[in-house]
Amino acid sequence: MSETRKLAAILAADVVGYSRLAGLDEDRTLARLRALRSDLVDPTIAVYLGRVVKRTGDGALVEFRSVVDAVRCAIEVQNAMLERNAGVPPDRRIEFRIGIHVGDVVEEGDGDLMGDGVNIAARLQGIGEPNGICLSGAAYEQVRDKLKVDFEDIGEKELKNIARPVRVYRVALDRHIASVSTVPDPSGGKLALPDKPSIAVLPFQNMSGDTEQEYFGDGIAEDIITALSKLRGFFVIARNSSFAYKGKAPDIRQVARELGVRYILEGSVRKAGDRLRVTGQLIHAASGNHIWAERYDRPASDIFAVQDEITHSVVAAIEPQIYAAERLRLQSKAPESLDAWGCVVRAMPYIWTWVIQDEDTGISLLKRAIELDPHYARARSLLAWAFATRVISGNLEFESGISSALALAQGAIDLDPEDPWAHFAVGYISAFSRRFGPAVEELNEALQRNPNFAFVHIILGVAYGYAGLAEDGLRQLEIARRLSPLDQTQAANLSVEGLCHLVAGRYAEAVRAERRAVLMRPNFGTAWRTLTAAAGLAGDLEIARQGLVECKRLQPNLSIEWVEKYHPLIRSEDRARYIEGLRRAGLE
Repeated sequence: MSETRKLAAILAADVVGYSRLAGLDEDRTLARLRALRSDLVDPTIAVYLGRVVKRTGDGALVEFRSVVDAVRCAIEVQNAMLERNAGVPPDRRIEFRIGIHVGDVVEEGDGDLMGDGVNIAARLQGIGEPNGICLSGAAYEQVRDKLKVDFEDIGEKELKNIARPVRVYRVALDRHIASVSTVPDPSGGKLALPDKPSIAVLPFQNMSGDTEQEYFGDGIAEDIITALSKLRGFFVIARNSSFAYKGKAPDIRQVARELGVRYILEGSVRKAGDRLRVTGQLIHAASGNHIWAERYDRPASDIFAVQDEITHSVVAAIEPQIYAAERLRLQSKAPESLDAWGCVVRAMPYIWTWVIQDEDTGISLLKRAIELDPHYARARSLLAWAFATRVISGNLEFESGISSALALAQGAIDLDPEDPWAHFAVGYISAFSRRFGPAVEELNEALQRNPNFAFVHIILGVAYGYAGLAEDGLRQLEIARRLSPLDQTQAANLSVEGLCHLVAGRYAEAVRAERRAVLMRPNFGTAWRTLTAAAGLAGDLEIARQGLVECKRLQPNLSIEWVEKYHPLIRSEDRARYIEGLRRAGLE
């Protein structure tokens, strides 16, 4: 068997206390570990161009072309694990420890790696703390001036079966989390308060003790956000940023600083039998004073009346003169069936993930909502969005899928012309059908009805990008980020940013944006496509080829013919460049 020597960056990782976890519940532990590998670990390794040399039960040995990529990969994984473990009992957490070294290794004919370079990485992993990253001195020297990361020198360590002591550095991960957040902060740290009254509505806490009723609190908070947004005199933080605090007990002043608002609305929902108790408190963040507080005890069937009461009270408390001047009726058309409304609220988290299985769940819930209430416009709008997303990702036949989605969206407008989601859905479908004029028109109609609809600005950015108007698209993304600084759809924002940079010929910037997008959403097919094309055009063929592997995983029918026929880029010269990038990656 032939073998070669080379210099390589090696990452070794394992699960802390795996035997104990397996002893508690082996099947569940194995299932969780497999899910983490497929959803987080392997996609992150792929983004940073790592090669999994071998797996050792609960551990793995990974080779990278640079130490910088190895450390970035480790930080992404460990930060994600800190988030995933929040709320999990300590004795049930899956926690990794990671060691990284750069050194001489022997590569055997089957791709396996041997030698001190591997052994040192494995020993470093062994002395690491849970959720920790340890680097050898040699690895540290390669990254010390290239990454904005705090390192702690923990001295020279005697490592088992290693001849000389090795100096070890630890990544100060806890202090580093905020600085590597995947959510961009366009203000550089502190968001200026808007001139008009600004408010964030936090998720209402479910006090029932029944997780099945979680959707009640989420739905009431979302309805209040939508209703407040219809007042043009208000600056309202979008749902997805507000809901970033779900399940937490944050300091109100910190929330206000992070979101750039003056007022915070928080509350709780308790459902017992057929009775519902809703409490709400409006807080002036700077002083911590309660401006308004109220409690509502109602039959559960009156949930929409409760929502209207709370919303009207909040408006009156914040800015009476706006309330008097606008006299805007804040109630939206509530569905006749609470069950239908509940299905829609339950579906919401599933249709933003770009994961087929999640989409299936969301689509089933939306179809159920329409069965229960055929006149529910919001359910039709969201189902149209879900179908269109399937089409655009190449997982639904194009012509019939677009036709079905457009019929649903137009039907939603017919049922409720004032629902911004209905106009959003038509605009979204038009943008991906090379119909720039109708797309912009309908998206602006959505903004007329809800000026604080952050995701509409992202899709406007898409429309402008596909039309070749890159700078106009980027301006829309900035507006979206300001309206929703902590948005769960930030991957979409980043992917559209990458598209705009590609259209403008800034291929390296496109690659950077798209890599961040796929890190956040590893199954985001359109982001992988744009990353592959941009990397091909930038001449980084290794990234391009790896990207194409992911593209084909997510869209097996992807071909040059499919892109030429269906890709939304309107200008033939833009589409030709895009195709050239994919050809360089190896697409046929």
